[in-house]
Amino acid sequence: MTSSSMNSQGSKNNQTKSPCLRIIPLGGLGEIGKNTCVFEYGDDIMILDAGLAFPTDGMHGVNVVMPDTTYLRENQNRIRGLVVTHGHEDHIGGISHHLKNFNIPIVYGPPLAMSMLRGKMEEAGVADRTTIQVCGPREVIKVGQHFSVEFVRNTHSISDSYSFAVTTPVGVVFFTGDFKFDHTPPDGQPADLARMAHYGDKGVLCLLSDSTNSEVTGFTPSEYSVFPNLDRYIATAEGRVMVTTFASSTHRVAMLLELAMKNGRKVGLLGRSMLNVVGKARELGYMRFPDDLFFPIKQIRDLPDRETFLLMTGSQGESMAALSRIARGEHQHVQLKTSDTVIFSASPIPGNTISVMHTIDKLIKLGAKVIYGKDKGIHVSGHGCQEDQKWMLGLTRPKYFIPVHGEYRMQVLHGKTAVSMGVHPENVLVMENGDVAELRPDSLLQGSPVKSGVELLDSSRTGIVDTRVLKERQQLADDGVITVLTPISTDGVMVAPPRVNLRGVITNVDAKTMVNWTEREINWVLENRWKQLVLKTGGKSVEVDWIGLQREVESGLSRRLRREVQAEPLVLCLVQPAPGGTRAYKPQLDQQPDSRQVVKKTADKAPKSTKASVANQETSSPAEQKTNTEPNAEEMPTGRTRRRRSAIS
Repeated sequence: MTSSSMNSQGSKNNQTKSPCLRIIPLGGLGEIGKNTCVFEYGDDIMILDAGLAFPTDGMHGVNVVMPDTTYLRENQNRIRGLVVTHGHEDHIGGISHHLKNFNIPIVYGPPLAMSMLRGKMEEAGVADRTTIQVCGPREVIKVGQHFSVEFVRNTHSISDSYSFAVTTPVGVVFFTGDFKFDHTPPDGQPADLARMAHYGDKGVLCLLSDSTNSEVTGFTPSEYSVFPNLDRYIATAEGRVMVTTFASSTHRVAMLLELAMKNGRKVGLLGRSMLNVVGKARELGYMRFPDDLFFPIKQIRDLPDRETFLLMTGSQGESMAALSRIARGEHQHVQLKTSDTVIFSASPIPGNTISVMHTIDKLIKLGAKVIYGKDKGIHVSGHGCQEDQKWMLGLTRPKYFIPVHGEYRMQVLHGKTAVSMGVHPENVLVMENGDVAELRPDSLLQGSPVKSGVELLDSSRTGIVDTRVLKERQQLADDGVITVLTPISTDGVMVAPPRVNLRGVITNVDAKTMVNWTEREINWVLENRWKQLVLKTGGKSVEVDWIGLQREVESGLSRRLRREVQAEPLVLCLVQPAPGGTRAYKPQLDQQPDSRQVVKKTADKAPKSTKASVANQETSSPAEQKTNTEPNAEEMPTGRTRRRRSAIS
């Protein structure tokens, strides 16, 4: 097993020019989320899934995380279509955004996923930019000249979940998507083991398989294994029951609706995604419940607590989700009562644990009974554990194996599982986003990588939050912001004292000292950087790089603050240009000694007029010129040429 091909260099050189299938994951490797994979042969590109991920705590103001799709934008004329395994956000959530940036001629997928995608596309205003084609079990589609894809049903936490058998010129590649082997799925549609075995008998050249639970031994339990425990907690609840889970886990949602009906409770749905998914699933017949099971949330006060069942979003502690707003006492229609029972029928995904625990704390403080945790038996994963993964390997019997969909350690462990099932160690390739696998009938090599990474979107899902913006937001959160407004003439002198404002900055430095530090930095920049910032355009007219001047001041003041107060607030300097010849302001630099080590200048080494002052002398009066040439002793910082400018009166 290796992170690059173990084939000999000579063999690699001989084969690099022969046709190959290029497999390029752009997301979903070394992470959980934004699953996006590219298959490329000749002039044809096919995309498998196009998902998103959610931001970590340090991504301030970021709403969703997308994979970097530079490679697809640059090669969009070769894209023949996109195929979707199922309707979870980490597999379809990026499609609407991508359609704004590059062309996807057609999108193939199962009914529920395509129904959810239509709603997202209409909301984003891109419904007319592609064609949607619904596909069912064992249906075969042709994508471009070189790809033939069969939809093979699997089982997951959502209805209509599929694996793909992709027939290519080099052989069959089996792409599992998210899966587990559930023999009693709530929708009564088990995995198509026969078709998986058929391709295993036919010969699978390469298997790309879900690695999410590769650290967990055994089989993943059936979705119905949580039914008795949920039933018990709901049946014994004295007041209202509130349950939070993933809205897109349609099997769990259908089970909860069944339990509500069984226990004589009416259901109120809270959260936009919960309303959308339940509506789509009922429309397609995946959830068959009478209309009178549901009630509008505005009528919650008309129902007895013992007959109320609230199904809502917020299982991951999202700040704007329904449960989080209830926990903060900010929900318009639902206020928590001490008789309420709140059930978390979901596990925190990596990065969300702290948010979930904070929500639970708030609920408990308000007096609710909160049921959560693995020991309660109220949640099972939708991803296969080690024995499920072995079964998939045993059914398909691949020659080559690429573990996908999981963090790096999960991929490595999945690779070891493949080796234990008979895959040769040299035929296992552990990849990262942007890596390129070159697959031929007799080899699996690693090619040159393509550009990869992330695109961070704000709440509008149209604005890209770049690295610089993210760093500035982190600075604001950590140390606050300092703004500086300073009027400077085109002669290169301050014409008024700078105005300094602090917001969110914790310091014991008084305002006078902060102004003094700012004046010192501005003065140093004007004396030592003015020549580089000024471009003479003819005659006496000059063009000043005000942006460059602002950055110099920001940089200098930031360094001083790191040294003096051990903090790194965001420093923003705004220069207000003033006409040349404006009366200069005399900085009071000698009234506040510099905290840095200094050396005295001797009288016989009095400084010459600064370059900026020399320029001013052209229009100054003789008296002013005399004033400008008077020596003035000042303390100098060691290692920095710093000369005090005489003020122009």
